Amino acid sequence: MSSNAAENTDHDAIVFFDGVCGLCNHMVNFLMAIDRQEVLKFAPLQGETAANFVPAGARQNLNSFVFANSGRLYYRSGALARILMRIGGLWRILGAMLWLIPWPLRDAGYRIVAVLRYRLFGKHESCRLPAPEERSRFLD
Repeated sequence: MSSNAAENTDHDAIVFFDGVCGLCNHMVNFLMAIDRQEVLKFAPLQGETAANFVPAGARQNLNSFVFANSGRLYYRSGALARILMRIGGLWRILGAMLWLIPWPLRDAGYRIVAVLRYRLFGKHESCRLPAPEERSRFLD
């Protein structure tokens, strides 16, 4: 599932995440570790960059990773699959395999985790602040 993202931008490959979600923050740390080419940028759904790219409903719901890539937005499991494909290498194969699973099945699993994520991984008081060496990869 995707829709058009903002057309006039110099940013590409942006991962939007719930900045106060423990699971989302772990996922950001994981993606930063495997993204050796540093193609991904990260922005909280609660921030200004998300306000310019992501429809209000997705920003308010906070139950979805959103991935802006090449002028398109991908949500939930589709976002994860496209993120892995964008990173490349063996991750591209894993992302493609995930993409081949029919999206209703992929998203069903995603939604179950999304509902339980605060209970299982906690909720922070404020959005994740990047370390100084990570700052170039984060957008407001």
